Amino acid sequence: MKASQFFISTLKEAPADAEVVSHKLMTRAGMIKKLGAGIYTLMPMGLRVVRKVEAIVREEMNRAGAVELSMPVVQPAELWQETGRFETNGPELLRIKDRHGRDFVIQPTSEEVVTDIARQEIKSYKQLPKNFYQIQTKFRDERRPRFGLMRGREFIMKDAYSFDRDLDAAKASYQVMAAAYRRIFDRFGLRYRAVAADSGAIGGDVNEEFQVIAATGEDAIVYCPGSHYAANMEKAEALAPVQPRPAAMQAMTKTATPGKSTCADVAELLGVGLQRTVKSLVLATDTLNKDGEVVKTQIWLLLLRGDHDMNELKVGKLSGLAAFRFATVPEIEDHFGCQPGYLGPIGLLKPVTLVVDREVAVMSDWICGANAPDFHITGVNWGRDLPEPALVADLRNVVAGDASPDGQGVLAIERGIEIGHIFVLGTKYSQAMNATFLDVNGKPQFMEMGCYGIGITRLPAAAIEQNHDERGIIWPDALAPFTVVLCPISPERFPDVKAASDKLYDELLAAGVDVILDDRGERPGAMFADWELIGVPHRVTIGDRGLKAGEVEYQHRRDAKATNVPVADILALIQSRLSA
Repeated sequence: MKASQFFISTLKEAPADAEVVSHKLMTRAGMIKKLGAGIYTLMPMGLRVVRKVEAIVREEMNRAGAVELSMPVVQPAELWQETGRFETNGPELLRIKDRHGRDFVIQPTSEEVVTDIARQEIKSYKQLPKNFYQIQTKFRDERRPRFGLMRGREFIMKDAYSFDRDLDAAKASYQVMAAAYRRIFDRFGLRYRAVAADSGAIGGDVNEEFQVIAATGEDAIVYCPGSHYAANMEKAEALAPVQPRPAAMQAMTKTATPGKSTCADVAELLGVGLQRTVKSLVLATDTLNKDGEVVKTQIWLLLLRGDHDMNELKVGKLSGLAAFRFATVPEIEDHFGCQPGYLGPIGLLKPVTLVVDREVAVMSDWICGANAPDFHITGVNWGRDLPEPALVADLRNVVAGDASPDGQGVLAIERGIEIGHIFVLGTKYSQAMNATFLDVNGKPQFMEMGCYGIGITRLPAAAIEQNHDERGIIWPDALAPFTVVLCPISPERFPDVKAASDKLYDELLAAGVDVILDDRGERPGAMFADWELIGVPHRVTIGDRGLKAGEVEYQHRRDAKATNVPVADILALIQSRLSA
């Protein structure tokens, strides 16, 4: 490609609404252009990056035995009603009606459609296993789209769906996909981790997230430096302390804490560590009648150590708390006789269901609210001041230094950006949609399914978050819109510069190198700034002075300065760098 024939549109400043590095740089480099909230046009430079992502994903999916198809973006609501997701999905599922008043959805994912295909086409165990995949546009009506392609409403995703005869076969298909995903992300040249995760609304028990490591990542990744253990924050287990509970040393005392309504303020006032305090979180669950009216409300009190945070996913998996909400102030006052800030488990007006975090269950002489404004209770002990807790569970987010669940050391935490997620779904969708096959005995069985996604348009943004500097993007070779850029200096004044540039350009094309020749006639400073911003990894500068010495300049995007290379050697040098 020659730059004069391409479309290059760079900006000196990022738009005001660009918050993260990838959004700023993709906009400034002319890769994306905002059309609406969370909706972007992929400009020619950005589309080249996306097509390279798609090509690698497609190659590895085909290599793994998956079969490509393309399912509609607009899908009949009837299929989503079969699984119940038309009703249970929130407003992020964009629902529309056609001219006849029939309901449709704009697909955020395609479990229903692919299951419908399978139940029509797969009749016998002899047709299994099968894995169908697509690279297709999706839409999720995010309440707050932000960060450019990182959290857009419209996006491109690779989603694959496997069908197997039993759970063991489904897990084998899962492992094939897990290996394929590692090959994909290895080829992209990104630093990533595969972490145990929760499956969320899609369902399934066996699953992993693939996270690109980046300081700006939204997700917290928990891992053990001494082992292979890794999980996202939602999934990571906080083990029960191994040490026994210390003996009580203090008398229980109601202590004045005027104006100190947080654990941190109380700890500072009393001159104790924050880990000596206990926070009270009040939740509620409602029982509804057939008309959806609340007929009964149960109040729950969760106790966590003052320096720990509640993990809502873990709490939601406890018996009775699947549909919890935070209690209202009137509900709290009705049970505790006090507003939030001074709550505790002692002296309640009405009974509540108490759930205690594992750490709190082994604490002694702890501090909690007194259920009276401006007062806390110090020296609280289980078995003496309160009955031993009946319900003890893992309620909190892990913190760095916690024991690793695999017993191989302590946990560390870093930030990551989710770019892929794989699941064993089981029969959640096949049962809901009656997708069966005949087994070896001629009996109908539900198909065991798996689901495997990669964020095609999110991945370039994640790569930028990991690979950039003050000048712009630094693409890995596999993702760069162009791998090599040739920058001739004043070719209109120096015929030898133009001739040498054209010759090297032709040689690189013949060698299969993705090269662009900047023939726009820009000044060197502006030309270099453009390509540093765009992030092309390999640059060759051809100038009159260098040619007279028989040399050109080579510089990798990460190099501090250029290197003089004999003209006769530059092609071999580039080829060796690209194959490294």
